[in-house]
Amino acid sequence: MTVFEQVHAMLRAIMLASAADQSVTRDEPGDLIVRTNAMDEKGQSGWFGTVTIRKSYVAYHLMPLYDAPDLAADLSPGLRKRRQGKTCFNFTRPDDALFAELAALTAGARGTLP
Repeated sequence: MTVFEQVHAMLRAIMLASAADQSVTRDEPGDLIVRTNAMDEKGQSGWFGTVTIRKSYVAYHLMPLYDAPDLAADLSPGLRKRRQGKTCFNFTRPDDALFAELAALTAGARGTLP
């Protein structure tokens, strides 16, 4: 197992732990997509998150941060350093402390869904 595959497996477990009642629309090696069960005004399900292996990192997108940016107000400097844009966190290696913080953030994000 490569380091990125290991990181993906760990981040996948975090995402799935907080998205148990959401819809997993893709779960393939290196690519996880989770959508909410809530429908928007167009009748489409929303995005909860993704975990994807990229060329030089593993991306963890947590989409509820768009609608509830205050969830990320107390991020540690370490997790802030991994943040790209509003909803994405990039990792190149496992980090138990940051992954625990990300798990708590993801659980909190789950609480913002209808």
